[in-house]
Amino acid sequence: MIGINCDMGEGIGNEALLMPYIHAANIACGYHAGDEATMEQVVDLCLHYGVHIGAHPSFPDRANFGRTTMQLSLAEIYTLVTDQLTILNAVVVKKGAGLHHVKPHGALYNMAAQQTPVAHAIARAVRDFDPSLVYYGLSGSVMIDMAQEEGLQTANEVFADRTYQPDGSLTPRSQPHALITHEALMLEQVLRFIQEQRVRTITGEEIPIKADTICIHGDGVHALAFAKAIHTTLREKNIIP
Repeated sequence: MIGINCDMGEGIGNEALLMPYIHAANIACGYHAGDEATMEQVVDLCLHYGVHIGAHPSFPDRANFGRTTMQLSLAEIYTLVTDQLTILNAVVVKKGAGLHHVKPHGALYNMAAQQTPVAHAIARAVRDFDPSLVYYGLSGSVMIDMAQEEGLQTANEVFADRTYQPDGSLTPRSQPHALITHEALMLEQVLRFIQEQRVRTITGEEIPIKADTICIHGDGVHALAFAKAIHTTLREKNIIP
């Protein structure tokens, strides 16, 4: 079954409003946003709404919200992922719950989608921490390949509010038309993901894509409206219960 995931605990404060419309939360672990209090708050909401709890590790870069590339060694990347999993897991265990998945954030995610060694370092960190965790990665990218190579269960992630390049990568936020801001266009893309296993790229061509989980950015201005629209549409079409 297709799922809806959302990045949370990033200081926006809309988590309680979004929870009824999602299946999985990717929780900031303090490196790009969040702190122990926000982690506890989001974990509590996840438990109340039956939403999967996931870690959202990033570069240690609060000033740029984790969206600026940092040149770190593979060992440093392995360690920062492990450290963030440890931080969130301590909060989750204290609540009597468990982590479900891991999804890298921002620039770390983009690097992992493009650079096999980075993808491998993150996948090894996740496997060594807990091999039962599901790895959320960019659909069809080396993130998925490396996670599967390490024996992890994977979820091919697609983005409701982002445009795609012909090679299947996301259009960089620094470029025009990187974000989809019109609800009708967003829903058209989501339904094409699911019903046709395809996406229309920024250049107009269609390419194949696999969709296991749909991301909504919690910090987006349309986050709540888009979450409601996706959830409602998928229920009406009997795609989700």
